[in-house]
Amino acid sequence: MATLGQSGKVTLLDWAKSVDPQGNTADVAELLAQQNEILIDMPFVEGNMPTGHRHTIRTGMPAAIWRQMYQGVPPGKSNRATVDDACGMLEARAEVDCEIANLNGNTSAFRLSEADAFIEAMNQAMAQTLFYGNTATNPERFMGFAPRFGTISGATNAQNIIDAGGTGSNNTSVWLVVWGPKSAFGIFPKGSKAGLSHKDLGEIDAFDSNNNRYRAFGDIWQWKMGLTVRDWRYIVRICNINVTDLTTQATTQASTAATLLIKLMIKALARVPSIATGRAVFYANRTVKEMLSIMASDRSQNILGFRQSVEQFGAVTPGSVGNADLVFQGVPVRTVDQLLLTEARVV
Repeated sequence: MATLGQSGKVTLLDWAKSVDPQGNTADVAELLAQQNEILIDMPFVEGNMPTGHRHTIRTGMPAAIWRQMYQGVPPGKSNRATVDDACGMLEARAEVDCEIANLNGNTSAFRLSEADAFIEAMNQAMAQTLFYGNTATNPERFMGFAPRFGTISGATNAQNIIDAGGTGSNNTSVWLVVWGPKSAFGIFPKGSKAGLSHKDLGEIDAFDSNNNRYRAFGDIWQWKMGLTVRDWRYIVRICNINVTDLTTQATTQASTAATLLIKLMIKALARVPSIATGRAVFYANRTVKEMLSIMASDRSQNILGFRQSVEQFGAVTPGSVGNADLVFQGVPVRTVDQLLLTEARVV
């Protein structure tokens, strides 16, 4: 039986790599897996439209005047605007030749192992779109955070875009997001299901490169999602963080780059009207979080710290990173590997 060479198809070579010496489905070391904890934090609301969500924002306040005796007061009103946020539809499909899946008798285990890779790929794609999705260039996706906070000069939300000074293309960003129904939340289309859905298609007719049929096990994964920012004041982007400066200099709390970032994170918290409005979280790339963790390990630096996640008798709380979570002034700092280290300067 020859190895199949079609793109997107599981081959005999793939199968051989997925079984252990005893012929059982091997445990795969997921070296490509990432941490994108924003997908855990984000609350979801069912949209009020089949394609997304429409919400209303106030754009102007009514006038109030000081009245004199025998002087009338003209009627006034506030101004409103409607904003539509669309959802994107992310899909993945698997077709595994039945003969390959059945080779070692562990068909279900083999398919489950393959499914893990699809789920991880979709998680990474969704996290990437949450920050960098731009419907102007990719209309099939949804609008992420970065395009909404992508311009400092002349932007309405410029006060919530803090410039860390990086001028090249080796920059990254740290984000402060206050999740809540009045600030920002995820959406899914009206009448649909939230989150990642999977359908086992069973045995199907698949087609090779010559359009000839063969029997295959089919699976399809689908995720319909979008992002709504009701009030931009509850999201702050610290942009233009020079990664080279941060990683080559930040060995102690005295590092100029790391110390600057701490000050900018304080500014970010000050830009938010009220942290109590929702659940506040900082998001940073693994590289940036590493530098912040180094500073937190210095006990003289009390603005950063570790919140212990250990219960009685030493049991670790599920979901904790190691034995502690990094916090900044009480706000958790979470890891998002999809935050780039190669961002262009935001101006």
